[in-house]
Amino acid sequence: MDLKPKDKLGRPLRDLRISVTDRCNFRCPYCMPAEIFNNSYKFLQRAELLTFEEILRVVSLFADLGVKKIRLTGGEPLLRQNIDVLIGKISRVGAIEDISLTTNGSLLDTAMARRLQDAGLSRITISLDALNDGVFKTLNGTGVSVARVMGGISSALAAGFLPVKINMVVKRDANLSEVMPMVRHFRHTGCILRFIEYMDVGHTNQWRLDDVVPADDLVDMINKEFPIEPVDANYRGEVAKRWRYLDGAGEIGFITSVTQPFCRDCTRIRMSASGELYTCLFAAKGHDLRALLRAGSDDAAITRWLQNLWRARGDRYSEQRNMQTRALNKVEMSYIGG
Repeated sequence: MDLKPKDKLGRPLRDLRISVTDRCNFRCPYCMPAEIFNNSYKFLQRAELLTFEEILRVVSLFADLGVKKIRLTGGEPLLRQNIDVLIGKISRVGAIEDISLTTNGSLLDTAMARRLQDAGLSRITISLDALNDGVFKTLNGTGVSVARVMGGISSALAAGFLPVKINMVVKRDANLSEVMPMVRHFRHTGCILRFIEYMDVGHTNQWRLDDVVPADDLVDMINKEFPIEPVDANYRGEVAKRWRYLDGAGEIGFITSVTQPFCRDCTRIRMSASGELYTCLFAAKGHDLRALLRAGSDDAAITRWLQNLWRARGDRYSEQRNMQTRALNKVEMSYIGG
């Protein structure tokens, strides 16, 4: 019997994104605004987090259902102690072909980057929303400098992560002026700069459609100075639309979930640090897997539960986005890692 389910729209299950912590050392306004995620905010306690053994069991069960790619997120995943040990355990699950990690880069030194590489991490993505130090400090909400994140990028490159992906969320009145400086800097560096449309994830970031800069506008802006052309996707369901510089300076990408939704090819499921599963980044409700894990359910029972969950999936929020859906009390990005 084929264990590998498809959802209501015929989409297979291929990618599992695992948040390993809900904590972060940044307070980016589009993700964890400081006025809400402050000293009085109640983060998860240690006992509420899935253990490495529980995460490994989940990965193994999902691998049997067709998952081939794992992405570790947060919060900030490098805040989770011994994250390299977890990566090493996941790398030994035979069906898993790719393990990646998304980080803000501020905690990534040379020693950490090498430990991650040695443990079996395949790829690393680092978030950087500006090159101007003043703009960046405002955006990260904690005064961390650009130089500190640049050090993390250098550490990743030195450890052999090629290419390193750099994610930039573009918000019209916050950092649009930083787009071209970022483009100029990361050409010829071995990094792939990716521009992310500002999204209405959660309900704390005061999202407005007027703040979104369409990817087509960015393509036009970049093309005027550095001619670019589109490139075919590497695989079905790839998130970023790929472009390359005609002069051979490398590749850039655009993640267009607002203006050009890609729901129809979405093969991703997300798990929070407390073991709740979300079948969409914009979901309003999670599904409690931790309860099954800690109640003693056997692998067969959990597998059936996961199959039924995916088969019932019909999510396509970005294709249906309207005033009614935007008003939903959606899960926060910091909880499931984007």
